[in-house]
Amino acid sequence: MSETDTSNARAVAFERWANMFTAHKAFSHPSELHGVLCGRLAAGARINEEEWLAMVCEHMGLPQTATDESDELREFMASAYSQTLELLKATDMSFQPLLPDDDYAIEQRLEALTSWVRGFLEGMALSAGQALGEAPDEIRELIEDLVAISQVADDDEPDDESEQQLMEIVEYVRLGALAVFTEFNPPEKPSPNTPTLH
Repeated sequence: MSETDTSNARAVAFERWANMFTAHKAFSHPSELHGVLCGRLAAGARINEEEWLAMVCEHMGLPQTATDESDELREFMASAYSQTLELLKATDMSFQPLLPDDDYAIEQRLEALTSWVRGFLEGMALSAGQALGEAPDEIRELIEDLVAISQVADDDEPDDESEQQLMEIVEYVRLGALAVFTEFNPPEKPSPNTPTLH
């Protein structure tokens, strides 16, 4: 996938989530919910559909019956779950945090990034708990960096340098999420029916 394709796919994904949040008058940020999901999956958890949909309702500030009443929301979120897991597992490292594209003001992109990182840390803490304390040094350092990123405030006037910095931080976060996933998710054994090359 070229960089343009990746950024187009990311823009489309964010718009679809944002539209779903707007349609249901959710009070939270779509990037944060995606971050929570990624954090839980990266820390090794797998969530059944009912538990995931309950998390969705809670995060969006909706009654727990919302996904029963809206097939659209239920199907969208069930599909989002499986797509996110597949992207985290993908060997081509095509996974991307759910963030708006460059058409959005830098302040909005920074807000989305800090929301995503906060969600990711929350999801990891929920799933990994004590195991985080026993993780290798580089993972613990990464978590400290993510905590710092989640508290970044947008105080300065944006310029070309802040654009570049934001891109670098997004890439660091993206690779960090993949590193956590690799650490807590042992490679899946090929199923016995998969032909192996000799």
